Amino acid sequence: MPCSDSSSGLNIRLDLNERLVKFDFVKITCSSEIGGGKKLSQSCVGKSMEEILDLDFRMLVSVLNLNADEEAQFILYMELDALKSAVAQYLGIEYPGVDVDRCKISSVDHGDEFIDIALVILPPKELPKILPCSLKDRQDKT
Repeated sequence: MPCSDSSSGLNIRLDLNERLVKFDFVKITCSSEIGGGKKLSQSCVGKSMEEILDLDFRMLVSVLNLNADEEAQFILYMELDALKSAVAQYLGIEYPGVDVDRCKISSVDHGDEFIDIALVILPPKELPKILPCSLKDRQDKT
């Protein structure tokens, strides 16, 4: 499923105490949108920015029961990477593993009740060695 022509977007909503209310992640690939689902977003509700930065991918795979689903793990990885990048950039800090060249905040809107952050994510420089969907489908038929 990961393709070199993919891009992603992330919209985050914080309360005025800068705790996560929700976020929506969308990955565009092969002309199809792939949403990250709501599991990670729901498990992060109410967390502070520092708590989000401390989230561990492997722990989340286990907690969200994604051990047997490689595609869901890939989307979770992309979601978590984007979320941590947005948080670190919003806080104006450098954080290990956050790629500020690939993930860019496009807007921050401070409203009366919420803070909304939008992030644009370019594809990773190095993707895992996984066949594109079109080739995988052909191999599955043979």
